[in-house]
Amino acid sequence: MDKIKELWKKYEEIIAYLIVGGMTTVVSWAAKFIANYFLFGNTMYPTPFENGVLSIINWTAGVIFAYFTNRKFVFKSKEPMLKEIPKFVLSRVFTLILDIVVMQVLNVWLKVDLIIATVISAVLVIVGNYVFSKLFVFNDKNKSKE
Repeated sequence: MDKIKELWKKYEEIIAYLIVGGMTTVVSWAAKFIANYFLFGNTMYPTPFENGVLSIINWTAGVIFAYFTNRKFVFKSKEPMLKEIPKFVLSRVFTLILDIVVMQVLNVWLKVDLIIATVISAVLVIVGNYVFSKLFVFNDKNKSKE
């Protein structure tokens, strides 16, 4: 039991980040599929416009949920929200662009399978989101070292 406590203490932030990330995925996908049901009659083959709308809803729900859960459970920030929110959104816009570029290069140009390209892109985005959150968003200079 002591070993588990020691590992938790050492890796708490990363473990919490992965749990929150999984929850964020569920929330963003739920928002997307609920919006698809109510806006477009639950189509399985959305038009480019519908796909764009669903992607925006998916991304927005994910960013909103991720900000509050990362702030509270992962990085335990006490900074004013008005200071952090613009940085958080900007960092997520950057990783959204990263995702689009990686998918374009891998899937469209290099013809890498969609699922493989998606997994590679997701890993890069997850790492990017963590790094941006840790170094740029939730980097309270006054926080005491634990």
